[in-house]
Amino acid sequence: MNQNPFGGQDPFDFLRRQMEEQLRQKQQKNQWQNQQSGGANQNRQNSNAGGSQNHEPERFDSDGNPVKNKKKKLRLFRNTGVAAAVVALAMIGINSYYVLDEENYAVVTTLGSPQAESQAGLHFKIPFIQSVTMVSKGIKGMPIGYVQETGESVDEESIMITKDFNFVNTDFYLEYMVNDPVKYLYASSDPEATLKMLAQSYIRDTVGIYNVDDVITTGKALIQSEIKEKLTNRMIAEDIGLSVVNITIQDAFPPTEEVLSAFKNVENAKQGKETAINNANKDRNEKIPQAEAECDQIIKNAEAEKEARINEAQGQVARFEQMYTEYSKYPLITKQRMFYETMEDVLPSMKVYIVDESGTQKMLPLDSFTSAMQSAGSGAASNGSEASGTENSSAKADSSQTGSRSAGQAGDTGSANAQ
Repeated sequence: MNQNPFGGQDPFDFLRRQMEEQLRQKQQKNQWQNQQSGGANQNRQNSNAGGSQNHEPERFDSDGNPVKNKKKKLRLFRNTGVAAAVVALAMIGINSYYVLDEENYAVVTTLGSPQAESQAGLHFKIPFIQSVTMVSKGIKGMPIGYVQETGESVDEESIMITKDFNFVNTDFYLEYMVNDPVKYLYASSDPEATLKMLAQSYIRDTVGIYNVDDVITTGKALIQSEIKEKLTNRMIAEDIGLSVVNITIQDAFPPTEEVLSAFKNVENAKQGKETAINNANKDRNEKIPQAEAECDQIIKNAEAEKEARINEAQGQVARFEQMYTEYSKYPLITKQRMFYETMEDVLPSMKVYIVDESGTQKMLPLDSFTSAMQSAGSGAASNGSEASGTENSSAKADSSQTGSRSAGQAGDTGSANAQ
């Protein structure tokens, strides 16, 4: 069945309506163009004299649309080019220098050829030809066996087998730094991953030659030093721009709680043993110097007393020899001088008592023998009285000796006078 292309309407009526619609649209367009041209003429009249002669009349295409002026397009293109040039110069100026601080290396790549720069300050480069990559000089850390942010253990990295076929859960912390920034960037695609893989290999190799007691308690320092030495030598051989600073055992414990408590008790006992030994050594180190000092003091005192007695004996011997020399020259005069000197020393402190057979004192003033003996006995209890009693007794002895000596001297004197 054929359909009517005019939508069921009369074709003449349809064509008439179409022509009226086109005519109406053309009238509206002409009206709009007249309004636009009238505004343009008004603007030209308000402009400077002679300006209207230089402007061309506005033109329209076949469809009645106004044609744009080519000069405006050229001016717009010119302004856009200037702005683009300014932006390009600004980009070139920004990319022509870089600032390097003390904490970083700078790797300058020129057409694929890298070169390291370590001196801090302002540096220049060729824009869009040279590129700069900053590499940190600082020490970096890498946990092995656990997650640093959460502290959770990573069993694939931490659980190891010791020499005595025991399992131990050990966490390590590796410190490293960049020593060659060019090799760090271009010698390996992932130098940190390479370092971690080598560290895990040497950790398992070293832990496997020690017993579980050494790994958990006393052998940590030795294990750390061996791993560091092996890993350092391997990094030198690999030459990927990284160097090992230090590696430490963060924690080492058995994988089960029962074994862990037993090892803790063993470690506490060993620590108590070390504490007792340290305290004993401390006590020994304190007492031995003290005893040595006392011994030295005793020896010095003995030596001093020895020297004093020797000097005193030598002095007495010298004095006796001098007296004997004088005595051998003038015996009588020397005896008398010695007697007089002795009397001068004895008589001022000596008391003389004259008694008869009944004990009666014959000489005034009267002094009681009983009180004298009591004072002598009480004086013996004290040092001062003992010294005075000693002087009295020595005085009495000296008096008796002096009497006998004086008698002998008197006899000698008489015999000398007789001669």
